[in-house]
Amino acid sequence: MAEASKPDTGRDGRHRLNDHLRFIIPSDFYEGRAIQKRILEEVEKHHFHEDALFAIKLALEEALINAIKHGNKLDKHKKVRIQCRVTDQEAEIIIEDEGPGFERSSVPDPTSEENLERLHGRGILLMEAYMHNIEWSNKGRRVKMVRRNEPPAANNPGTAA
Repeated sequence: MAEASKPDTGRDGRHRLNDHLRFIIPSDFYEGRAIQKRILEEVEKHHFHEDALFAIKLALEEALINAIKHGNKLDKHKKVRIQCRVTDQEAEIIIEDEGPGFERSSVPDPTSEENLERLHGRGILLMEAYMHNIEWSNKGRRVKMVRRNEPPAANNPGTAA
């Protein structure tokens, strides 16, 4: 079960600190899925548009997999820290692992001809495509993702589809 950064207030490991949810989990996919479910429940509670909900689900899953698998190398002794703040306007999710980190610019473009059959970099590409803002920090061990609660661009007059 997820550890929290403050004393436990509930059996599910979820804590509200200034409207933030905070989790600390071992590098375990099962734990990651449980946290993903809790965060998505919070996003749904704030009535995010269906497309925004899908975008957050996809980016969150990719970020958690990257932290557990690529960052912490599936070492269950290493932790993944997750923070989430959801309002009616936007969701902000921060995920940090204890791995060696990476340089974002060193990840090959998975859409270039020579990389089409390689599996590396696709998750990062999806995260960056589906979220409105992505920031990498702490030598690549920390990602901050923001998604605004907006309908698809095709439904917004004056915006390109």
